[in-house]
Amino acid sequence: PSAALTALPASGLPVDEFRFIGFLPAKASARRKLLENLAAEPATLVAYESPHRILDTVADLAAISPNRPLALARELTKVHEEFLRGSAQQILDQLQARSGAVKGEITLVIGPANEQKTNPVDPVEEVLRVEKEAGLDRMEAIKIVARQSGRPKREIYRLVSERLVAERGSNPAGKRRT
Repeated sequence: PSAALTALPASGLPVDEFRFIGFLPAKASARRKLLENLAAEPATLVAYESPHRILDTVADLAAISPNRPLALARELTKVHEEFLRGSAQQILDQLQARSGAVKGEITLVIGPANEQKTNPVDPVEEVLRVEKEAGLDRMEAIKIVARQSGRPKREIYRLVSERLVAERGSNPAGKRRT
């Protein structure tokens, strides 16, 4: 049996529709872009990840979709089998609290995107949150929020610009003025 098909039902996440995406890209920028593009995916996602990159990958997931359900399966069908379940942010917190490096074969099961948005997210607040939590520059955060919200990048930029200029006279791109 494959790790993907073993982890999927054991994750506790919906299995009626899923998408196997294989190994995530090794390059951080390519991985982040793929995860951003999959942020609104309504199906459960299954991916393999290296133990050396797992912390960075879960940090990317937490920055993009902090409340998205996630199951991390490690060393399936072996003596040290382990499952971590929770939101992307909760899993990140658990991994960061460990004293040693994560080892073994890792399968990530990422729950479907939540289509019901009862509280509309303020795009400006979301840009500032993503910028701070992911350590990205403002333009990268604007791109992420634009993809997640389905709104044009220039609209998000304009909203951020207007709010920051009104509040503190800040440069919306987050660049220093000379």
